[in-house]
Amino acid sequence: MATAAAAAGKRKPVFVKVDQLKPGTTGHTLVAKVLSSNTVLQKGRPGAAAGPVARPTRIAECLIGDETGCILFTARNEQVDLLKPDSTVIIRNAKIDMFKGSMRLAVDKWGRIEVTEPASFNVKEDNNLSLVEYELVNVSEE
Repeated sequence: MATAAAAAGKRKPVFVKVDQLKPGTTGHTLVAKVLSSNTVLQKGRPGAAAGPVARPTRIAECLIGDETGCILFTARNEQVDLLKPDSTVIIRNAKIDMFKGSMRLAVDKWGRIEVTEPASFNVKEDNNLSLVEYELVNVSEE
């Protein structure tokens, strides 16, 4: 009976499509194809002693998508190796970060990325959510 109790504690993931992503939201689980990966930052610490401090920082912007649209995913460090072009990934517990007024998908320490079987869908590349600019509007209470 212990397994039933353990299973009840975990929620079954609800998979979302790329076109359902909205600014300021978190907890997304989706299956996406990686279209491209572009390293934007590769920073090492030359001369640093070996240890946890000496790890280089790598950040890549990866264009990922599904049959409803695509979005830029900000991959950090080990995530960069998982998001290779033409691979299909399951992204769990992702969040939307805003960068210069546009949406970026990201996974922090609470999320996970898994490489999975190649998906059968074709990515809708003409609906790039990262190209939509959002403006922060303060609503005043009257």
